[in-house]
Amino acid sequence: MAQAMMAAGFVSALLDYAVSRGADRQALLQSAGLAPADLTDQDQRVPVLAYQSMIAAAIATTGDTALLLRHTLESRLEMISVVGQIVHHAASLPHSIEQLNRYLRLMADANIPGDHDRFELLEDGNEVWIIDHLPIQTSDYVGIEASFARFISEFRRSFPDRPFALKLEVTYAPPPHVDEYPELFRVPVQFHAKRNAMRIDPVWISGDTEFEPGNTYVFGVFTRHADQLLHDLGQSDTFRDRIEAHILPDLHEGSLSMDKVARDLGMSRQTLYRRLKEEGVTFADIHDDLRHRMARDYLAARKVSVNETAYLLGFSEASSFVRAFRRWTGQSPTAFRDTVT
Repeated sequence: MAQAMMAAGFVSALLDYAVSRGADRQALLQSAGLAPADLTDQDQRVPVLAYQSMIAAAIATTGDTALLLRHTLESRLEMISVVGQIVHHAASLPHSIEQLNRYLRLMADANIPGDHDRFELLEDGNEVWIIDHLPIQTSDYVGIEASFARFISEFRRSFPDRPFALKLEVTYAPPPHVDEYPELFRVPVQFHAKRNAMRIDPVWISGDTEFEPGNTYVFGVFTRHADQLLHDLGQSDTFRDRIEAHILPDLHEGSLSMDKVARDLGMSRQTLYRRLKEEGVTFADIHDDLRHRMARDYLAARKVSVNETAYLLGFSEASSFVRAFRRWTGQSPTAFRDTVT
């Protein structure tokens, strides 16, 4: 099972913002398991889990639970991702959302259930809504906050004299910084709703409401670049992904047999070795890296203890897991878990 990935530009922008608010750059990079070289190109891919870990560490360091929301409202999408350039040169709001859904993977992988695009523009009587179909846990509010904040901030900046958002409906409970919502969002918010949606002024879907830029040449330049990036991503599904998906259910068994995995996949050990060598990775590398990622996932969720995490990852003793985790992150499992509370 390949882990979800995202564009490094978003991580880099958050890192810079958090540092400007008093966080330590190196500590945040360490919390995410990243190095500066991982963020040199905004189109590079980094794990979504690394970004989530950095958000949690930045919030813990600054004490500002609205940090990501504030950052989103104050930043410009076109400075972070080519997708921002595309939506800014779209002809209208419906066209912009169409492009957003088309190039969404260039920002972050997202598993949307059913046949939905992530964002849906819905006319309901006299009301117009933008619905975000990204499934979330009831306590996981930061992603949805940022999603709607991005729409609001881009329209607020580009069309300061024209109303856009009118109301928000969100499935999560009021967050710790709910008292700041009126100032930050500037629209009424309904919590514990059945969907995550934003009501907007109907004028934005009228036929005579087009975006000012409308530069088809510039739009074409950016979409050609984005199409190439999408093509490259489509070519990046690797043999390693197949191995990860196969061994994940057996991770708790500890020492996994490369011979057995090869037989299960209908090939010889030599063929398996050769295929992995072509991708510059070994079976042991995959096993170790998968343990690392799953350890961070389990600990960040705080639903199992350190000892239980060690068992789930196939370590015979918790002390062995602690040593491995220090090798991966430079922290103990307990210290890491404390940074993401």
